[in-house]
Amino acid sequence: MYRTAFAILQNSEDAADAIQESIARAFSKLDSLQEDRFARTWLIRILINECYDQRRRKSHVVSLETVPEVPDTNREEYSELYWAISRLEEELRVPVILFYVEDYTTRQIAEVLGISEGAVRKRLYRARAKLKEDLIGLEV
Repeated sequence: MYRTAFAILQNSEDAADAIQESIARAFSKLDSLQEDRFARTWLIRILINECYDQRRRKSHVVSLETVPEVPDTNREEYSELYWAISRLEEELRVPVILFYVEDYTTRQIAEVLGISEGAVRKRLYRARAKLKEDLIGLEV
């Protein structure tokens, strides 16, 4: 759940808050879960909705002049793949995390995101192409 929330929110504290709120929301709505075998997909869908809600609540404009410049010193602590994934646009980043990290099938991802399986496969294809391009660029 953390990796999915972090993929959307890009902040550890916000991801933890979203997970906590999602679990509380899931327990309060447990009677709406019709089949136990869909619990994982149902919970991830709640989490994704909570992440989007949280981002909407926190959306405010910040002047670039007020944001301090942070040197990219943490880059050595993470693999190039991690950084390449984190730079993907959200539309591509979430399916990559769900597929490769959380081991969801394309069908499950389609259900969670409310899109077709073909759209999931297309996003994964585009994400792999973008990752390849970014990672090859790092080698040069």
